[in-house]
Amino acid sequence: MSTDGSVLEIKDLARRVRVNVLKMVAKANSGHPGGSLSETDILAVLYGKVMNHNPSDPDLIDRDRFILSKAHACPGLYAVLAETGYFEVKELDTFRQIDSRIQGHAHIKTPGVEMSGGSLGQGLSFGVGVSLASRLSSLPSRTFVLLGDGECDEGQIWEAAMSASHHELDNLVAIVDRNRIQNDRWTHEVMSLEPFLDKWKAFGWNSLEVDGHNIDELLSAFHKAEQTKGRPSVIIANTMKGKGVSFMENNVDFHGKAPSPDELSKALKELGE
Repeated sequence: MSTDGSVLEIKDLARRVRVNVLKMVAKANSGHPGGSLSETDILAVLYGKVMNHNPSDPDLIDRDRFILSKAHACPGLYAVLAETGYFEVKELDTFRQIDSRIQGHAHIKTPGVEMSGGSLGQGLSFGVGVSLASRLSSLPSRTFVLLGDGECDEGQIWEAAMSASHHELDNLVAIVDRNRIQNDRWTHEVMSLEPFLDKWKAFGWNSLEVDGHNIDELLSAFHKAEQTKGRPSVIIANTMKGKGVSFMENNVDFHGKAPSPDELSKALKELGE
């Protein structure tokens, strides 16, 4: 792993990821900053402490697998991969360019990316398959799937949830980036998910709920998930879309809107850059 996982180091990793997300989206004048910023602390905890991974050997056979189901939020994933050594940070400048390895949705041609994504709702099913494969191969690998709350409207998510519980996949952890905004409106305006935690419990999952920007709470939840045997775990991480940049927070405009040069300057100043 790229750090020894102290809380201060994880927080600094998250700050650098946010800075890189803003720079790469602004340079491309395209991308999804809001959901990338809301997931950042989750990614920093996973890559900075929780997951068994090796940037110098991305195909390590017994590595833990991270699946980004909400693949449009790939700027956050690309930034954490670069910051932890999978490729040079300067390559982030090629985001969304023709022939770049880092495109607008996560793709397996990028070092460290496990699943090509685009259409929402598919990541948990993929994660179920990966978890089953690890079990059949007698590997100690764990699988972590990051979902958006909006994509939990998809029926395929709940089919996968039922399958994971049936197969007692205790090597599978789903994390829901519960920022309560999907595309251009609040999730409850599209379809109410409540009682969200109870739904997962009813499907047989070990179900936890945390502040998705609190490093200690995230670390504790991942530890509890690791200790749970005989069933999969889900962590509902309550987050804020655009977290870390005042004018982006809870602002539906920045689901898929790149910051202007003036906005980028203001945002970077807020992040101490």
